[in-house]
Amino acid sequence: MSNVTVIGAQWGDEGKGKIIDWLSNRADMVVRFQGGNNAGHTIVVGDKTYKLSLLPSGVVQGKRSIIGNGVVVDPWSLLEEIAKVGAAGLSVTPDLLVLAENACLVLPLHRELDALREEASSQKIGTTKRGIGPTYEDKVGRRAIRAIDLKDPASLPGKIERLLAHHNVLRRGFGAAEVDAGALLKLLNEIAPKIAPFLGSSWRELDAARKAGKRILFEGAQAVLLDIDHGTYPFVTSSNTVAGQAAAGAGVSPRAIGTVLGIVKSYTTRVGEGPFPTELKDATGEKLGERGHEFGTVTGRKRRCGWFDAVLVRQTCVTGGVDGITLTKLDVLDGFDEIKICVAYELDGQTLDYLPADANLQARLTPVYETLEGWKDTTAGARSWAQLPANAIKYVKRVEELIGAPVALLSTSPDRDDTIMVQDPFVDR
Repeated sequence: MSNVTVIGAQWGDEGKGKIIDWLSNRADMVVRFQGGNNAGHTIVVGDKTYKLSLLPSGVVQGKRSIIGNGVVVDPWSLLEEIAKVGAAGLSVTPDLLVLAENACLVLPLHRELDALREEASSQKIGTTKRGIGPTYEDKVGRRAIRAIDLKDPASLPGKIERLLAHHNVLRRGFGAAEVDAGALLKLLNEIAPKIAPFLGSSWRELDAARKAGKRILFEGAQAVLLDIDHGTYPFVTSSNTVAGQAAAGAGVSPRAIGTVLGIVKSYTTRVGEGPFPTELKDATGEKLGERGHEFGTVTGRKRRCGWFDAVLVRQTCVTGGVDGITLTKLDVLDGFDEIKICVAYELDGQTLDYLPADANLQARLTPVYETLEGWKDTTAGARSWAQLPANAIKYVKRVEELIGAPVALLSTSPDRDDTIMVQDPFVDR
């Protein structure tokens, strides 16, 4: 058996939450390895819907869940999320959840700086204003407050002084009030006893699980096209979202991340700013958005919609290290007379089979489409190939051919059980 790493292979919102939840049933442990509470995973179980941001999706299945060191953690948001799922009948205790003691903390000053920058900029990045980027900056700048620091109150004043020596200069530049060191120390001391029970040496626990033959599911947030290196820069997130980050963000060997499963929506969506070659600003785009309920889990922002872009997904399968994909929301395409797939781009009279790195060039790309015949029968709720219309199967097969990766799982509704397994991701290939 193999471990499995799940990543988004477009611009996020591909339905990772449902697939990770489905896979969690067969895993022993689930690990978040990057991002923060700017992520949003929606899980539907019967008549209950759970919207998770920091908590690994494994908590819904009652599986041991770890927030890895690669995640930046807003402790107040974490406790709020634990309380929220608790009110829905899901108890999250230290027996279920471990927070890596070397994870960096998102503080109020990070959220404030995020908002100050976005509001002052003439070119919006589309940040969620959750303070994720500024926290990663402090991590790299070696001035961040880490979770383990909450257990050492004597050292906190000096670490806060170092942090504020940087931040208060920035705040003065924005005309904002400086952060009071005493007030921040008080906030951290107040929350410390609530967070401390969850802290642990996550890398040691993962090493023990690996040696015991446990199956580990590594859960990514955002997606490859939002990767700080491989995404549509600068309209990206502040962390690496590719599968390789699972090793660094959890503290395991690269050999331990197992099979890499890329989650891919049957069409394309994007939240916020940035290039989007196949975006449809017409009735078809509106129809995709309405049928797919395309609103961001975290921000509630309306998602931009367009046809499936095989050029992008072929590229993210390479840069993201994808072994196979899960194709989600196939049911949203039910009833279309014809369905288009982007197979190349045109730029200044040239045909491109990849996304150039230059943001200005990305914005000028014209998609080259291949048109397939749609289907009238429904795919919604299908749980086997036999229940799919012939043209839907042709569509799936054509996607496989164009992106150069096999479909391992197929999702036909938000419900956990409406999933067709073509190839078991947990089985070594």
